[in-house]
Amino acid sequence: MPWEKSFDEDAAVDKAMHLFWERGFEPTSLANLIEATGINRGSLYNAFGGKHQLFVRSLVKYDKENRKAVLGELEALDNPKKAILGLFDAIVEEMQMDSQRKGCFLINTALEVMRHQDEVAEIVTKGLRETEAFFRRSIEVGQARGDISKEIDPEVTAKNLMALLVSIRVLGRGVFSKEELDIIAKQASRLISQPFL
Repeated sequence: MPWEKSFDEDAAVDKAMHLFWERGFEPTSLANLIEATGINRGSLYNAFGGKHQLFVRSLVKYDKENRKAVLGELEALDNPKKAILGLFDAIVEEMQMDSQRKGCFLINTALEVMRHQDEVAEIVTKGLRETEAFFRRSIEVGQARGDISKEIDPEVTAKNLMALLVSIRVLGRGVFSKEELDIIAKQASRLISQPFL
């Protein structure tokens, strides 16, 4: 008799995503996943193939619902400078609201990416490169409109903005206060207001 799924797969991935996001891949056991999703071991393997495959599905879901959704909303503002600075303000605010200090699932995974197979590294790399490309495009559009100095190097500045974003995400997990994170975030405004030396 063929196996029949008796649970909501999307809901299970969502529960697994929050668990992996909070704990990381290695510390999350199969028993943790079974408890969090309410799915027995056999059903979990039948539906997802195992812990690694469920982690990949969780990471893709997070990337789509968080990073891609946020960047899409910011680009829709059609105000490049506001989009860049708004992202930094939103991240600092989000870090303060995050009582569990989970940070960003994508960046957390980037910190341990060497432990993962190529598929996970590809998802993380693609997500971070797309975020950097968002910064570069925003700068280029701002320059074309005369809102951002043409003396600023879009490529170099985008990389520096990316470095600021990662530092806020990492340091905001309990090491730095909101005031300290605000100081880092304000560097984004300086980077797009004057040429990088």
